[in-house]
Amino acid sequence: MKRLHVHISVESLNDSIGFYSTLFGVDPDVQESDYAKWMLDDPRVNFAISERCGRTPGIDHLGIQVEADAELEEISGRLSRANRPVVEQKGAKCCYAEGDKAWASDPQGVAWETFHTVGGIAVYGGDSVDRSAFTPSDGDSAGCCPKTA
Repeated sequence: MKRLHVHISVESLNDSIGFYSTLFGVDPDVQESDYAKWMLDDPRVNFAISERCGRTPGIDHLGIQVEADAELEEISGRLSRANRPVVEQKGAKCCYAEGDKAWASDPQGVAWETFHTVGGIAVYGGDSVDRSAFTPSDGDSAGCCPKTA
């Protein structure tokens, strides 16, 4: 079963954890010094917030989390058929997790991450993806940290 993913960049992690914990009625499933994540079943969403890399506060990206490689291949194929550039990341290490990803953007430039998580890692991770490869409107990076020169 698939799960919607929403990742929001925030200015104050503690203030935002308080707000979203109240809104969702539960504490985060994962809480680190720079990141929090709620794995909700009602609504079925992987909702994450982070205080990372000087990103502008607000929606960083949206996504679809899958439970199997075949589902990731299916969605990646759909993105390709939508005539959108797709960037694949195998073995990505980001957001305290490891897995495979495919990135694309909608016609407005909203970044979409499709991913299959295979395990956890002890650090936020440093993998990034160059958004300019699939988003013509800017050269920002999606994921953990902006691409550095």
